[in-house]
Amino acid sequence: MGVVTYNYDSTSPVAPARLFKAFVLEADKVWPIAAPHAIKSIEVEANPGPGSIVKIRFVEGLPFQYMKHQIGGHDENKFSYSYSLIEGGPLGDKLEKINYENKFEAAVGGGSVCKSSMKFYTFGDYVITEDEIKALIKGSEGVYKAIEAYLLANPDACN
Repeated sequence: MGVVTYNYDSTSPVAPARLFKAFVLEADKVWPIAAPHAIKSIEVEANPGPGSIVKIRFVEGLPFQYMKHQIGGHDENKFSYSYSLIEGGPLGDKLEKINYENKFEAAVGGGSVCKSSMKFYTFGDYVITEDEIKALIKGSEGVYKAIEAYLLANPDACN
């Protein structure tokens, strides 16, 4: 098994507290409304705390039917959260899991920066390429930008 770490930053005009709430605390409510083109439903299979499993179901026609995340934890004061993709989605037969650590920080001039660190755990001697990682990020950016647009269009959401 190999491990590849990749860091990625994404900017947003939305404040860190609102993004954190939309992506972590209220994801099961916000995501299907904000991104109906991609997200069918989100189910928490236990209490929404560390160790819990979250199942995200995608709409028909997308490359993946579902993904399962295992929650690592979150810090509401620092707007940080961690989870692992453990089943479904892009894992296939080459990736065992992907660990994510994300933090929303205030950006200079307003808005926020989401700082992400991803660790890709591969099977055998497979080495994931930067192009493959960028393609995975591009796929998730559609949902990220839809949630951002929803928050901008609905200023009372996730306050």
